[in-house]
Amino acid sequence: MSDNQPAEAKVQRLKQVSPIWIVPLVALAIGIWMFVQYLNSQGPVITIRLPNASGIEVGKTAIKSLNVKVGVVTKVQLSKDYSYITVTAQMNNDTGRMLKNDTLFWVVKPRIGKGGVSGLDTLLSGSYIEMQPGEGKKDKNHFVALDVPPVAPADAKGLRVILTSREAGKLGVGDPVLYDGFTVGRVEKVSFDINSKRANYQLFIFEPYDSLVRTSSNFILASGVQVQMGAEGFNVKIGSLESLITGGVTFTTPADEQGTPQLKQKAYYRLYDTRTAVREKMFEQHLDFVMLFSESIRGLKAGAPIEYRGIQIGTVQKVPLRLPTSQEGFTSKQIPVLVRIDLGRVYDRSDEGTLASLKTNLEKEFKQGLRATLKTGNLLTGALYVGTDVYKAEKPIKLMTYDGYEVFPTKAGDLAEVQKQLTNLLNKFNKLPVEDTLNSMTATLKASEKTMATMQKTINDLDRLLKQKDTQALPGDVRASLKQIQTTLNGFGPDAAPYQNLEGALTRFEAVMTELQPVLRQINEKPNSLVFGDEKTKDPVPVGGRK
Repeated sequence: MSDNQPAEAKVQRLKQVSPIWIVPLVALAIGIWMFVQYLNSQGPVITIRLPNASGIEVGKTAIKSLNVKVGVVTKVQLSKDYSYITVTAQMNNDTGRMLKNDTLFWVVKPRIGKGGVSGLDTLLSGSYIEMQPGEGKKDKNHFVALDVPPVAPADAKGLRVILTSREAGKLGVGDPVLYDGFTVGRVEKVSFDINSKRANYQLFIFEPYDSLVRTSSNFILASGVQVQMGAEGFNVKIGSLESLITGGVTFTTPADEQGTPQLKQKAYYRLYDTRTAVREKMFEQHLDFVMLFSESIRGLKAGAPIEYRGIQIGTVQKVPLRLPTSQEGFTSKQIPVLVRIDLGRVYDRSDEGTLASLKTNLEKEFKQGLRATLKTGNLLTGALYVGTDVYKAEKPIKLMTYDGYEVFPTKAGDLAEVQKQLTNLLNKFNKLPVEDTLNSMTATLKASEKTMATMQKTINDLDRLLKQKDTQALPGDVRASLKQIQTTLNGFGPDAAPYQNLEGALTRFEAVMTELQPVLRQINEKPNSLVFGDEKTKDPVPVGGRK
């Protein structure tokens, strides 16, 4: 190759990245970082079941706890059967520890309830969902919101107890819990146990009042007004204004049974209707008897006392025990009444005797004349009670049973004895010949009138005789004797006072006997009308059957 020939050039591509690509790469990296940060900042997604969507707005309605926003509503949808709505909420990343199986949610909005007025701040800011963090061990993402806010705040300290009752509707959520008239708690929850068929009322008693609850405490329904009528007159007690309107529950502890403080949460207590029911708890040991009464039991009600010389020893349980069967009819003339004799009422201390010893003692007393009678407890209402006493004149009887219950011997009451004696007296009086006596007296009066008329004629004749001249000529003594005879006869004339008094007395006696005849007829038909009047009111028909 000649030196003057030019050399061939070699072309080579340079592998070099343009700096412009750095910008999108950085932007992509930033986007990925922001996305990761977004994911890390998001908490769990939960669903809350609500009865309706009143006041709920997607993207606006916040979820708060202690007035701190912890989430927001992202979705609202109806259930398949349109019976409720489901709210989906996005929670903050630090709320997972608060979402437990005992976490509570409810909608905060203006409310006027038994506990007062709440939620007024939502009039401007709008409704929101309040969350009460739970302390359970299990995590949960699906919740059912409460209809009303819980009684106790999330940070409240106190004691929860559960009252049981056979009847529902005794208390409502928010009702006050009282102690000596002071509000120390609220009814927090009401439920009904289908298995035990009992209503459960959960109470929350705030600290420091929770120390007042003892293991032996009794919970009683609180009535706004209590009226008692006794021998001393009327006794009226008025509670707080709130209990007067809404009622509530109060609790007491017997002075001689202070017991130990209740430290167990959600311990069960019985709910009593009245303080009398609390006292009846002392007499749970009892003997059941049947009393057979031959007289009317109108006015005898279940709960009436059974007394021994003024001291209560038992209670009437059922009036009547049952109605007569088709085979018995009403020919037996005895009405069975179920009663109970309480061991705690007969003995001052329960350890002084047992039901077996009480039964043995009563059987001995029956043979010695212990009997039960109906007595009037209230003359205004006609209420009856059962009185017992020992009647030595009663003959010993043979103990018997009635429908599986032992029979407590009875005898006619004082009122029945009075009615019986009054009936016998009226029967005797009714048998008297009153009409014959009146007829005889009337005939005697008519004969007396005829005699008086004859005597009057004689007096007139004698008066004419005295006025004659021949008679005037008679000696003075004879004339004086004739005048004396005339004066005596004038004393027995129709115009004389004795005759008029006798005639007036006979007339009045006849009028009284005429007016007395309807009364005698009514008393003969219904002897007890002198006591109870002549009201034609039918006796109440007692409930039949046996418990």
